[in-house]
Amino acid sequence: MRYLPLLARILLGLVFFVFGLMGLFNLAPVPPDLPEKLQAFTNGLMASGYFFPVLKGTEVICGLLLLVGAFVPLALVVLAPIVLNILLVHIFLAPEGLVIALVIAALEIYLAFFASPYKEIIRQLFRCPMKEAWDAKKAQK
Repeated sequence: MRYLPLLARILLGLVFFVFGLMGLFNLAPVPPDLPEKLQAFTNGLMASGYFFPVLKGTEVICGLLLLVGAFVPLALVVLAPIVLNILLVHIFLAPEGLVIALVIAALEIYLAFFASPYKEIIRQLFRCPMKEAWDAKKAQK
């Protein structure tokens, strides 16, 4: 249990670093049997000219941060919308990859909300200072 956060961090970092590099440098060919809607979605990202390289570059950088253990909470926050999109793509466009997407989402959620080194930092993002001030003011009365 002691090494679980390290293992989860390394695994998630490897996924994003490796697949980010593969996407950034076109190291893997696009499978010819992609569902039609997923092909349209992917073609749209690539047609923009900037989005796909920015996405894959972000994955590489955040994956590397996770691998070396630097700025892990920041990497998790930046990766959160990417993980959500991966999950939604596999729910709506390519259900055959849903298991992998669920594993990636589970690793992200575990590291952000349950892993000791990072959970307190991430939870600070969900504070509501106005509510805390209101509660403090009510407690004084």
